[in-house]
Formats: sequence, structure tokens, C-alpha cells
Amino acid sequence: MEREGTALLSTTPLEQHGMSEHASAPERLTDRTQSTNVEAGLHPHGRLAGKNAIITGAAGGIGLETTILFLREGASVLMCDISEPALAKALAKVKDMTTYVSGQVDTARCDVSKEEDVEACVAKLDEWGGVDVMFNNAGIMHADDADATSTPEKIWDMTMSINVKGVWFGSKHAVLSLRKHNKTKGSIINTASVVALVGSATPQLAYTASKGAVLALTRELAIVHAREGFRFNALCPAPLNTPLLQDWLGDDKEKRHRREVHFPTGRFGEAVEQAQAVVFLASDESSFVNATDFTVDGGMSRAYVTPEGPATAAPRNLGR
Repeated sequence: MEREGTALLSTTPLEQHGMSEHASAPERLTDRTQSTNVEAGLHPHGRLAGKNAIITGAAGGIGLETTILFLREGASVLMCDISEPALAKALAKVKDMTTYVSGQVDTARCDVSKEEDVEACVAKLDEWGGVDVMFNNAGIMHADDADATSTPEKIWDMTMSINVKGVWFGSKHAVLSLRKHNKTKGSIINTASVVALVGSATPQLAYTASKGAVLALTRELAIVHAREGFRFNALCPAPLNTPLLQDWLGDDKEKRHRREVHFPTGRFGEAVEQAQAVVFLASDESSFVNATDFTVDGGMSRAYVTPEGPATAAPRNLGR
């Protein structure tokens, strides 16, 4: 079973991160000097300075890369995922990659399909001044998810519970937090998928349907809350170059070619390329971007006949 990362937060930080159940100040990654940030190519204050963010599915992939970039841009981040060991490893990577930033970082484990856990997660950020950015990134794509005749009902229900209800709960409690703290602007970003926009002959029906629901849910919420200053956008990633994907493709050249040929770039995307888009959607730079299906797919969904020749160079993920 592949999880993009599922979870929100429990009310106490993880003890294996060096924080007891009672001492729970989140770790502050101090900004040692502004000049160091400038030399590193970072804005001295950051595009997300002063913003508090929750990222679900933060232990790997898009969530981990987004955490690193958010911290570098001055945000404080609550990293959430269903796996405590994975969170511990992710936090170590974050510390290694974000030495010279000013935001706070904390971690927590919880299941996004449980509303009480989502509510507890959002309440945790009351200590920081409330939520400004909610990145509902957690999701699941199950190995038994197939077509209409062979997908088990329990897999359908599980997928909908995590991928759709998780986004609903995250959005709901983000709005309540924004109102509670009298905020006049906020950004909620929901991870959908390019499969919600195009069809595939290698079906994962429950996953595809769930991501289509995320698009509809995001669009509706964006209109409902527009006059409050709360923006909702859906991120639509193409398939990414992950270890799980590479293991699945293996040495099967035909299987690999069947998928890579659809990318005009000749390659899969990298998680950091999605994270850069999330930074934009979270920032005030995107203040007039609302209700969008923000597609980051290298042109895949717009391609018919793709170019020949060597693939373009890919950036390196920060968390690697």
C-alpha cells in the first residue's frame, strides 16, 4: 500500500524528538544572521515570514520538500504524518537542510480521516497565533485499487475516507481557525492529481475518483469563502520520480517508456518542483489565485505527440 502521507497531529510532540510530554516548546531553528540567508540566496525575511502552516503527509515526497521550503521562506511549520518513525527521520532531514531560518517546527502523528484528530491538530497552532496556511497533502493510493469490476469496496471506502474526508476536515478546521483568530486572509492548498484531469488505461479507480472530488470540493470552498479572504487551490501533480515508482518500473523498458513518452520533458517530475508551486500558492504573491486546478505536470496533460531526444535535466530534491 502506497501512502502519499496520511496524518495530522496528536496533541503532544513526539518524545523521540527530544521533547517530553510536558515540555513541549516546538524547536526553533534560529536565524543566525540575515547575511547568511542572503548569501544562500534566501530573502532576508522570506516570502512566508510570519505565517503558520500545517502540512499533512509531511514525512516524505511533496510534504517533506514543502516543509523545507516553507521554513526557508520564514514560515513556522507543523509536520504531520501517520508514521512516527518516518516523521523522526523527516525532522532530522529538515534540521539538516534548514539551519539558518527563523520559523518554528514541530511534528505530530495523527490520521486525517478522523475529525477529532484534525481538530486537535489545528488547535495546536492556537499557541502560535492560529493557522495561516493549510496544505492538505496526505493521501493514499492502494495497490488493490484497480477498475470498476475488481476494486474491493473496502479499498474504495478507505481511499475516500482519507483522500476526500481528510481534505474536508482539514479545510473545515482551517476555516474555523482563521475565523477564530480574526484573520482576513488564508491559503488552503489541497493535493489532487493530474489523473483527475485525464484518463488512464492503467486504472486506479478509487484514487482517480477521490482526486476528482478534491477538485470539486476545492472549487466550491474557494467561492464560498472568497469574501472572507480565504483562498482554496488544488495542486495537480503528475506522476513523480519516487523510489516506489522506480522499484515498480524496474528494468521493464516497455512499461517505463509507456509512461515517460507522455511527458514532453521526457522525464517524471520531482517532488521539489511541486513544492515550489505550493510556496507560491501559500504566499501573498498568489493573492488573486483562487479556485484553480494548479497543474504541475511538465505539460503532460496538454501533450499529444511528444518530442524525441534526451530528457531534460531534473532538479535534486532537498530531502533526498
